Amino acid sequence: MDARFEGFLKMYLDDETGRDTSGYLRPTLMAFGEPYVEAVRGGFIQILEDESFGPPDYERLTNVDFSDADSLRSYLRDLYAYLFEGAERQPELPD
Repeated sequence: MDARFEGFLKMYLDDETGRDTSGYLRPTLMAFGEPYVEAVRGGFIQILEDESFGPPDYERLTNVDFSDADSLRSYLRDLYAYLFEGAERQPELPD
C-alpha cells in the first residue's frame, strides 16, 4: 500500500475526522496536487479490487469499525465516487 494513501486514510478518514461530511474532503485532497491525488486514487482502486482487504485492515488504519466486508466495500465505493467521480455527497461512516 502506497504510504501517501495510507497517510490519507489515517489523517482524513479516521473515526473523528471521517465523520465530518461538510464537503471539505474532496477540495482538500485536490489541493495536494496530481501525484498525491493519483496515489490516493490508485490506493482506493487497489483496496476495492483486493478481496482480502476487509474491516480489520480498515480499522487498523482508521480506527473505524465496519461490521462486515460488504458494508465496508459499499462505503469505499461511495467514497471513491465522491472523491473522483463527482458524487454530490460524502458517504457517512456507520454508527
